[in-house]
Amino acid sequence: MTRIRFEFGALTLDAELFDTPTAQAIAAALPISSSALTWGEEVYFEVPVNAAREKDARAVVTPGEIAYWPDGHAIALGFGRTPISRGDETRLASPCNIFGKVIGDVKTLAR
Repeated sequence: MTRIRFEFGALTLDAELFDTPTAQAIAAALPISSSALTWGEEVYFEVPVNAAREKDARAVVTPGEIAYWPDGHAIALGFGRTPISRGDETRLASPCNIFGKVIGDVKTLAR
């Protein structure tokens, strides 16, 4: 598996990419620099990648899964509830391509 690193100021998160078309497109675009935004307990940022929605795309993710949001050309890292979550789920704005997972505790993004 390919490994990448997210750097948010003093906070870093390592991750492993899955073998998917989206992961390959993201890896080919590295390094990427972008401004991070939050939406509830989700950090997302625009990337210069235009990948189609994959057939197994989904909106409800497990904290630590790394998602590509085709509607916004962004990477999304959900670590808890968003404004549209039901119960304790982590629900992204619309179906996303899951292309990797964080190694370690994604909840450190709450800082």
